[in-house]
Amino acid sequence: MSARTRYFLITCALVVLLDQATKLWINNNIELWRGSITVIDGFFQIVHYRNKGAVGGVLGGSDFRLHIFFVFTLVALGAIGWMVWKLPARERFVPTMLGLIAGGAIGNAIDRAYQGEVIDFLRFYTEHPEVSAWLKAKFGTAEYPSFNVADMGIVVGVIAFFIQQFWQDRVSKEADLSADDLPPEDDGAVTA
Repeated sequence: MSARTRYFLITCALVVLLDQATKLWINNNIELWRGSITVIDGFFQIVHYRNKGAVGGVLGGSDFRLHIFFVFTLVALGAIGWMVWKLPARERFVPTMLGLIAGGAIGNAIDRAYQGEVIDFLRFYTEHPEVSAWLKAKFGTAEYPSFNVADMGIVVGVIAFFIQQFWQDRVSKEADLSADDLPPEDDGAVTA
């Protein structure tokens, strides 16, 4: 098995396992919509929310949401699989990032398949008067949409993937520019 495949599969499996284990714990230990564990007062809580939609509840009211999410997940996993397959066999970083994304997609798909909705449990908010007022004026809320381990895998994987792609493109362009500065190769022809 190549390094790219190994790194992808291990990362994907770890995200799915951690995501499902944390959601199982939340489901068994925190009352839905009412229970919470305050981690940092006025800023961070462990809660038990359910989300029928995507990030922030997008498509939550659609009768076809499960079909849409199922098709989107299959297309995304197919594209990710193709990208992993096209990578050099020794590549490690990109397959790891793609494993984070795939693991997150699978983790949330498992919830949707079995429950019709996703368990979210990480809640970040502020009760600071000035900050809360400013956030509400700018964004309509002083609370970030609750999320889970699968969501973190997707977000971290996507951001790291794009940073790596940007960096790789920049390095390639710099290498091309420095190659243009080299004198032409001597082909052995004598010029008069």
